[in-house]
Parts: sequence; structure tokens; C-alpha cells
Amino acid sequence: MRSLIESMLAKLVTSPPLEIVFADGSHRLVGSGSKPALTMRILDRPTELQLALNPELALGEAVMDGRVVVEQGSLYDLLDLLVAGLHEQAPSAWVQALTRARTAIRRFSQHNTPAWARSNVSRHYDLKADFFKLFLDADMQYSCAFFPEPGISLEEAQAAKKHRLIAKLAVEPGQRVLDIGSGWGGLGLSIARETGAKVKGITLSTEQLAIAQERAAAAGLPIEFKLEDYRNVAGPFERIISVGMFEHVGVGYYRAYFRKIAELLTEDGVALVHTIGRTTPPGATNPFIAKYIFPGGYIPALSEITAAVEREGLVITDVEVLRLHYAETLKAWRERFLARRDEAVAMYDERFARMWEFYLAASEASFRHNDLVVFQLQLARKLDTLPMTRGYMER
Repeated sequence: MRSLIESMLAKLVTSPPLEIVFADGSHRLVGSGSKPALTMRILDRPTELQLALNPELALGEAVMDGRVVVEQGSLYDLLDLLVAGLHEQAPSAWVQALTRARTAIRRFSQHNTPAWARSNVSRHYDLKADFFKLFLDADMQYSCAFFPEPGISLEEAQAAKKHRLIAKLAVEPGQRVLDIGSGWGGLGLSIARETGAKVKGITLSTEQLAIAQERAAAAGLPIEFKLEDYRNVAGPFERIISVGMFEHVGVGYYRAYFRKIAELLTEDGVALVHTIGRTTPPGATNPFIAKYIFPGGYIPALSEITAAVEREGLVITDVEVLRLHYAETLKAWRERFLARRDEAVAMYDERFARMWEFYLAASEASFRHNDLVVFQLQLARKLDTLPMTRGYMER
């Protein structure tokens, strides 16, 4: 197994070099250069076997359990090196076979009925709000920020994201707006405050709902938040927005999702869907993310989204692809998390903190190197609902 691990890593690592310390104390150096910039230690033989057989899942689990440790460099340095190598090299035949198997059963693993969707949301979003406050901005925006220029703060980038979304939605005073997956309420409150629209936000997270309702009561704005599945909402609405929620719909429910949006929109209505996406063909969810972070989740290809939209009577009126913006967002989250990591351990435990550090670091590396982006799709029921050019967005 050691030779197999060494062979796999040698294909991925170029520079800086990586030193692998195996359970028996033996050392191997892969990559160019004689002095390792990074050292990874594997603490037991069963972990070596797991890494050889199912590396995508086993590495994250081993880091969580403390069975793989980075002794020189940081965990992010290691994952950045490996993910960059994966982008340049085709995965092994065995890993490709595992991916095909996961893709074949993905409709089963994403069987997001209302009951399963509620359970899956609770696994992640019903963590303590104080935990998310360790690394999010003050408005608790838990989706990709927008960086119009380098060097701005996370707060500025998240505010820019909200302004951009509101501009694309072309909201007018008094209109009814549905926010699907409203989180802790920040976007819905901004829409109500800045446009004078009447906003309804829905979420399946009881923890998020409690804070959103508290914020709405304090703001005194025309907005309500409810614990409700999008499939059960009654309309109509002039505007619908969904940010960071489509990743939880499930591939078997794409047509039903867009059919519901078409049903809820008025004849002159506009919808905006902001979702993580892949620039590669359809695939499967990373097994570590599916098991520990976002059960039932999936990052769609644009071809999967547009195929569903086209069949449900909606027109795609604008598409934007945000490249590297999520990498910068995740970098800010990771750095903030590490600065307050002791508080995360106190809230949960060390294993939980290692899991989240791995998730944030691996996600950042994936958005830098591994064909992940963010899609923003503007939808309408008619071609002439919005102006012919994007000038109204800028205004």
C-alpha cells in the first residue's frame, strides 16, 4: 500500500516537494526538490490501506481523527498542493471507477423528499449560530461574496454581493419577493430595506429561522420568515430569489424546482438563482462532503440546470459566471475560523474543529484549481420582461 500511496502522490505533486512519513517510520519524498516544504505523517497501517483504496474520503476522515497530520506546512498548503495536482492529472482508473459508481447512484443519495430535505438541512445549518459567527461577516452571509476589486474586506464583498443580486432582480417598491433558502435573513432584510418590497423568506433550518425572525421584528420592515419547504409555498410573487439553496435540491428534483418557480411567478415576474456550479460535465458529490458536510447536496453542471429550465416554461435572460470569488470568500472564512479555532473546539470538540478546517481548506483549494465556479441565472416567463441591455443593473 505504501508504494501505491507514493505512486499516487508522485503523480500529483510537482513543487514544492512533499515528504510522506509512513506508520513504520519510513520516509518517501515526492515532487521536485531535495528539501521538503511539506511533511505529511500517516500514523497507522489501516489508514494507509484506506488512503490507497478510497483517497477522496479517507484523507478527510484521517485528518478528522488525527490519523494523518501535517508536521511541516499547513493543512491548507497540503490540500492546495494535492488539488492543484488533481487538476493537471487524470485520476487513476480506480478513482474514476469510484466516481462513476457514485454518479450512477446519485439520484438515490439525493432523494430529497421534504422529510429528507429537512433532515439534511438540520445536519449542517442547525449548528449553533455562535459557531457560524466565528467566521462569517456581521450580516451572516453564508454564500459566495463578490470582490469587485482585490483587497476589500469580507464585509464589503458580501455587501457588494447583495447589491449585485438586488440589481439583477430589478425589484420595485411594493412588489412581493420570495427568498428561497433565506438563511439568517440578511439578504431578505436588505431587499426590503433598499427597495421597499414585501419579502417572504423560507428556510428549513429552525436555528436560522429563529435569528431571522428576531432580526425582522427588530427592523420593523415588511418581511416575514417561515419554516417552509419551497414545494409548499403559495404565490404569486413578482420576484423570486434563491441564493446557495439550489445545491440542496437534488438532481431528481430540478424540473420540479423550476416548475414551482414558474408557477409562483407572475406573468411579468423575474427569478434569480445563485448556485455553486461545475465547469465540467455532470458528476458526483465528493464523498467526504456528502458524508460529513452537506448530505444530499450536489454541485450541478450548467447543462443540468439549463435542461431543466428549458422544459418548465422559463426563459434564461442573463447568466454570469463568478470565477475565484468563492476561493477568496473561503480564504476569508478559513482565516477567521483558524483565528478563533479554540472557540470552535470549546463549542464542540477537536475532531469537529479538524473536520471544519479540512472542509474550508479543501473547498478553497477546489475553487482555486478544480473547475468550481458560481452561476447566477436570471429567469423570466417572457422575453420582454426586462430591458434589452444590462444598463438597469448598473443603475
